[in-house]
Amino acid sequence: MKVIRLESVDSTNNFLKTYASGGDVIAVAGTQTGGRGTKGRSFVSDAGGLYISMRREYENFPASKAFEIMINSCVAVCKTVAFFGAKPVIRWSNDVLCGGKKICGTLIENTLSNGNICRSIVGIGLNVTNVLPEELQPIATTLYKETGKQIPVAEVEEVLIQNLQKSYTIQDYKGYINWFGQDVVLKFSDREARAAAVDIDKTGRLVCIIDGEKTAVSSAEVSLRF
Repeated sequence: MKVIRLESVDSTNNFLKTYASGGDVIAVAGTQTGGRGTKGRSFVSDAGGLYISMRREYENFPASKAFEIMINSCVAVCKTVAFFGAKPVIRWSNDVLCGGKKICGTLIENTLSNGNICRSIVGIGLNVTNVLPEELQPIATTLYKETGKQIPVAEVEEVLIQNLQKSYTIQDYKGYINWFGQDVVLKFSDREARAAAVDIDKTGRLVCIIDGEKTAVSSAEVSLRF
């Protein structure tokens, strides 16, 4: 797969949206000036982190299977982090944690046509040796903090690119979840609710028990906190 390396860019996802050449392609940036997370949140993208986006073109890929893209990206990150000695956990639906703190975020932007995904851009921001702002230190971590090793970003990039080009299953995804059966907090737009997390279905919905009733919620309507 073609790899484009940029010193700095506003966002690797934005870059690939306007990159004219067709086909599958990866963009990697040393820094981002306008990094974005899910739901419009900003993503700090200082030097020492790995900021990478992969664009793929699809034919006859039903939008109903969109969660498969999330599975592949999250598992690829987990396998990469684990390769270097850290212990990753997926926080539904797209965050990867180590030691209870966020080490990676993922932003997936799909283009739809007639009920199918025709193009997907997967953006990944992985903290490697970057220095975290003071306000993020209680909730975020880096590969350096988790392993005590100054791992070159280029080495992490090489392993992640290899993993991103593989396919994984929902069982692989669940293999990085250690909180099934535990109480979690679901944050709706207008309220919070405690729930027991039970499972994740094939469409990516979190299956949980709220007030004694089993229900399934999507990441579009709720976010998860431990």
